[in-house]
Amino acid sequence: MASFLQVDGLTKSFGDLILFREISFGIAEGERIGLIAKNGSGKTTLLDILVGKESCDSGAVVFRRDLRVAYLEQDPAYPAELTVLQACFSSGNEITDLIAEYEKVINSKNQPGLDNILQKMDMLQAWDYEYRAKQILAQLKITGFDQKISELSGGQLKRVALANVLITAPDLIILDEPTNHLDLDMVEWLEEYLQRTRLSLLMVTHDRYFLDRVCNEIIEIDQQQLYQYKGNYSCYLEKRNERVSAQNSGIDRANNLMRKELEWMRRQPQARGTKARSRIEAFYDLEKKAQQVRDDGNMRLQMKGSYIGNKIFEARHICKAFGRIRILEDFNYVFARYEKLGIVGNNGTGKSTFIKMLMGEVAPDKGNFDIGETVKFGYYSQDGLKFDEQMKVLDVIQNIAGVIDLGNGSILTASQFLQHFLFPPGKQRHFVYQLSGGEKRRLYLCTVLITNPNFLVLDEPTNDLDIVTLNVLEEYLQQFKGCVIVVSHDRYFMDKAVDHLLVFQGDARIKDFPGNYTEYREWKEMQDSLEKEKVQAAKSKEQEPQAVTPKNEDRKKLSFKERREFEEVNALIPKLEEEKVTLESELSSGMLSTDELLSKSSRIGELIDEIDEKTMRWIELSDLL
Repeated sequence: MASFLQVDGLTKSFGDLILFREISFGIAEGERIGLIAKNGSGKTTLLDILVGKESCDSGAVVFRRDLRVAYLEQDPAYPAELTVLQACFSSGNEITDLIAEYEKVINSKNQPGLDNILQKMDMLQAWDYEYRAKQILAQLKITGFDQKISELSGGQLKRVALANVLITAPDLIILDEPTNHLDLDMVEWLEEYLQRTRLSLLMVTHDRYFLDRVCNEIIEIDQQQLYQYKGNYSCYLEKRNERVSAQNSGIDRANNLMRKELEWMRRQPQARGTKARSRIEAFYDLEKKAQQVRDDGNMRLQMKGSYIGNKIFEARHICKAFGRIRILEDFNYVFARYEKLGIVGNNGTGKSTFIKMLMGEVAPDKGNFDIGETVKFGYYSQDGLKFDEQMKVLDVIQNIAGVIDLGNGSILTASQFLQHFLFPPGKQRHFVYQLSGGEKRRLYLCTVLITNPNFLVLDEPTNDLDIVTLNVLEEYLQQFKGCVIVVSHDRYFMDKAVDHLLVFQGDARIKDFPGNYTEYREWKEMQDSLEKEKVQAAKSKEQEPQAVTPKNEDRKKLSFKERREFEEVNALIPKLEEEKVTLESELSSGMLSTDELLSKSSRIGELIDEIDEKTMRWIELSDLL
């Protein structure tokens, strides 16, 4: 296999903080590598170094000559005045430059050089490029191709950037958290897309199912060193466990040997010191090894739980809509004690709105939530990460609680509590602005759990948290003596953390499913398969030759009321067809906002049903003429 990238002896530090030291690895053609490390260990910094956005202290990064590389940043940016389609053509390769030139000429007065450009467009198959761009954007639920970048949300902007990376068809793609801001359908589509293509990739993601199904190698930065594991995420877990066990065994042996060597050192007369210099030096090397501490950062989050009564909350006849977009319609639900509920669904179906109504941040249009008196919420929201950047990490926690009650007479100081959350004493003295994005998320999680809630409401808690933190949070939720509601697109997390689901399907349709996400997907695939079989059977039946019914001369004639109905239906059907054609034209124009797109998509579905109904009625009445 051809080598695409070689990294040799790379070291990077910020002041006294060393992220990684003399790490080396390579990427060959066809390799799909997942990069794993704790938050703050330098994952994003390493990617920035590879693409030249950040410098290193020492080492070398060498790409194969003429290699096409595309990079998805964690927080991408484009000029605000560009449209979505223009942003996708701003990557600067030969085809995008040609398309940009074509757009410029086609919009000019005399269109100079158009024939030459058209010839080049045909030669490079640039027309397919634009089609592919729109196709990928549509898969990522971006349909307003002429919408300005300045009008997009952060999640939409990330999806435009992801589309830009995929459209350019590079040799190597580097992805920083590609599944953030994607709903479950998009994540599964991206999985399939990457599995089908021959792209080589290096990516950072916390989505463990994604790592397992897409990657064929995992590299891990652990304690400033890099370790490589051939295979997917499941293989990585097995091989990493073997490495850590061997390392711990080596440390134990070193400790045993050190005790013996220490006795020898103490017994040794000073006069004979020069005769055993090599053994003395070996002793100091052994001492260094024995002092190594294997810290996997396991957070023990078993805290005293507040009492929670039998009544949790009841949702009574809840209705909520934004214009013509319905979120809930006469929704009723009784939440059980110790229930662990997951909420899933595509973006825009109302998951976060439901949470905000429960928390009292948004009022329902009708109905109410009746919440039990003993309920004490701990709310982790998508937009709740609001710290004073000039505060120190320890001060953030001490402002909430100086001492944490663990039950059974045990307490933790704020500093000890932070250490359980992977904030060592040195990190606790850092200012908030010095933390990475993932570390800020972990600190935010601390501020939620330290209040000792008995009902956790977690809205997208998995974004920007590293896999170590997610593992411990999952274990904590499994042992949590209280109620839990989780909104997340992380399938692995939902499988481990919840025991049943509310599936928001859009247009106020909600499926209550008794099981985890994988069980729901298996059930849904089975239902879809049965539905396809029914449709196929119906089509086959329609194609069978029908027996000819003799014409009944004595059949019933139209009544005056039926004749009036026939005339109305006969006039209405062309109008419905005309409205359907207009809507189809608007939906394919790329000029609609997200709200308009949802509204018109819903209307066109209603139109199709109405046209079918009126046509059947027209046929019935026309037979009686």
